[in-house]
Amino acid sequence: MLTGPPLCDFGWAAPVFELPDASGTVHRFDQQLGPNGLLIAFICNHCPYVIAIADRLAQDARALMDDGIGVLAIMSNDYQGYPADAPERMIEFANKYSFPFPYLVDTDQVVARAYDAKCTPDFFGLNADGLLQYRGRLDDARMGDAAGRTPELVNAMRMIAQTGAGPQDQTASMGCSIKWR
Repeated sequence: MLTGPPLCDFGWAAPVFELPDASGTVHRFDQQLGPNGLLIAFICNHCPYVIAIADRLAQDARALMDDGIGVLAIMSNDYQGYPADAPERMIEFANKYSFPFPYLVDTDQVVARAYDAKCTPDFFGLNADGLLQYRGRLDDARMGDAAGRTPELVNAMRMIAQTGAGPQDQTASMGCSIKWR
């Protein structure tokens, strides 16, 4: 089902968490928060919206990480009901798209609920204090041709890194609904 997140709640304090990746290594929020902020992407393996942007997400994440911005992705779908999102498939998906960031499993969906994540992809751009400054889309290409795209997420995260605040005008992401238990 197609859905989108609400507008950015500027200054909302992101809940801290620790989650394992698909191999079992635990990652903590405070270890991922970079000196210039943190991007959290709620994604999954089977959503056509995520598949359409996966290469661009990996490319943009590398650029952000080079700028001192932490990046991680969280898979919160019910993978019992959607086996394509199971942890072993997460490893395959991350390898296929050369993700340079941790891809974490939110098995009990507590983190997705705490963040009020709505869809895949759903992006949360946080400043260095862990305060929400961006809840928009990756870029303006959507599922189409990415040639000549405007990298809205990268631009917003760089603004956040420089000023601590995100752009006032943001276009919400769009994707498949999170598959709740």
